[in-house]
Amino acid sequence: MKAMIFAAGRGERMRPLTDTCPKPLLKVRGRPLIVWHILNLVRAGIKDIVINHAHLGSMIEEALGNGEQFGASIVYSAEGEALETAGGVAKARHLLGDEPFLALAADIYCPHFDFKQTKNVLEDNDVWGNPYPLDQRDVAWLYLVKNPAHHLQGDFALHSFSIANEGEPRLTFSGIGVYRPSMFDSITAGESAKLAPLLREYAARGQVGGELYRGDWTDVGTAERLAELNAPLTGN
Repeated sequence: MKAMIFAAGRGERMRPLTDTCPKPLLKVRGRPLIVWHILNLVRAGIKDIVINHAHLGSMIEEALGNGEQFGASIVYSAEGEALETAGGVAKARHLLGDEPFLALAADIYCPHFDFKQTKNVLEDNDVWGNPYPLDQRDVAWLYLVKNPAHHLQGDFALHSFSIANEGEPRLTFSGIGVYRPSMFDSITAGESAKLAPLLREYAARGQVGGELYRGDWTDVGTAERLAELNAPLTGN
């Protein structure tokens, strides 16, 4: 399995920090956010990694290189101007291959996520070995988390490992998912496109699966959240 790390965002809400440093290179507990992901991916045996970038992208390439220092093989998809998440996948399709791939946001902190669990979540066959019809196969598998304070409305409902657009309780998309490349066939390389509309379209068809992740997870979307993560640990 290959992995793609989304690292093209400008990080407007984290300015002025991101004026001179791309958000994925901001450090949590002494280590860049994106490096936490790379090390966890390699630990899970996922070593082929694609990273897209735009704002200050050359700094990302300089810091990470070809990935050899982490035991990984990293290639880059430079966008110039960020193409949004689905647009980033479309541009990088030639680097991702034809098999389901893992994709995750660079600006989340989930130090204990075990990426081994992502390798077989999109099945082609049922438990008896019979192929699922193409229009009944899951095209995506999302990891959801309990709603953080800044996103109490959530994104999706989860019904027996099936993602739904409506229903209760609402949960938040973690930014970690597994996708079939064919899901992005409607997007032209170089086109800017968001992921959420695609997910909602396929969820309405019953073709998006998922589960709840209960481990440590933070959307490091603001300077305040970054500061909280880096605050000294205190015991009682």
